[in-house]
Amino acid sequence: MATEKLKKIRLLLLDVDGVLTDGSIVYDDRGTEIKRFNVKDGLGIRLLMQSGIQVGIITGRSSGALRHRCENLGIKHLYEAVTDKTEALQDILQRTAVRKDETAFMGDDLPDLSIMKQVGLAITVADAPQELRTTADMTTMAKGGQGAVREICEKILKAQERWDQILTHYTT
Repeated sequence: MATEKLKKIRLLLLDVDGVLTDGSIVYDDRGTEIKRFNVKDGLGIRLLMQSGIQVGIITGRSSGALRHRCENLGIKHLYEAVTDKTEALQDILQRTAVRKDETAFMGDDLPDLSIMKQVGLAITVADAPQELRTTADMTTMAKGGQGAVREICEKILKAQERWDQILTHYTT
């Protein structure tokens, strides 16, 4: 069942803290927030976008580090400081002309439950609370910030039979 859903995905939406990061919030002496992103997640995101699958971020927090990361990866759909993730979902679907059943969302905690129930493929990370793992269509083997996004990117690309072409690009 999850494989059939993976085949339809045209848009992957991600939460940030606990998905793209390990959920830690670090501040320097000046109060500037520092985030640590996994480079393998970044490559997975790039491979998805190069394959024509859009990627977006919907997060309840706001961060300069996140904006820099999105700019570096070429992510155009960035929704920060969101209080209602389902509202943001509606906006991004309208802007991208992608249907809910063609959309995956990856979250890690209770604020993500409502949006997970609205998309075609709900994904959570290995270290998510039980409520999310019960709601999700898929749970990654990796924890948030430790390659979980890359794991999902590969699953989407393999289900859509694009992975071999990517491998060929890197092996020739």
